[in-house]
Amino acid sequence: MYYAFATSILFLCDGGGSNSSNYYIFKEDLQKLANEIGIEIRIAHYPPYTSKYNPIEHRLFPHVTRACEGVIFKSIELVKSLIEKTSTKTGLRVIVNLIDKVYDKGRQVMDGFKENLPIIFDEYLPKWNYRAIPQNA
Repeated sequence: MYYAFATSILFLCDGGGSNSSNYYIFKEDLQKLANEIGIEIRIAHYPPYTSKYNPIEHRLFPHVTRACEGVIFKSIELVKSLIEKTSTKTGLRVIVNLIDKVYDKGRQVMDGFKENLPIIFDEYLPKWNYRAIPQNA
């Protein structure tokens, strides 16, 4: 484990998709994860239309795009091998793990989660900045 003594973790999340700041199902899953790993998880969402400032967008995706240029994707294994070849002179390496899982569509938040929301919203920009603190089982 790289950070065995960590007391919190920060996730920088885009503002859309399945991890949107508007989705309670994301917050519920986030709380479950915090409970499971036993450390605070802080979320900072990029406001809408600002994902271009996400460092992952600039440091990873252009190189992955270059590694896949001109290739017709015919299989998951081909895409995986191309992405794994992604590297830069400054030392970027990409590790790819495939998750063979079918995710449920249309999941609903558990009864009472919204009413008893354990998520702590920050005073500054609470819609986009909040924390999930581990709860006792």
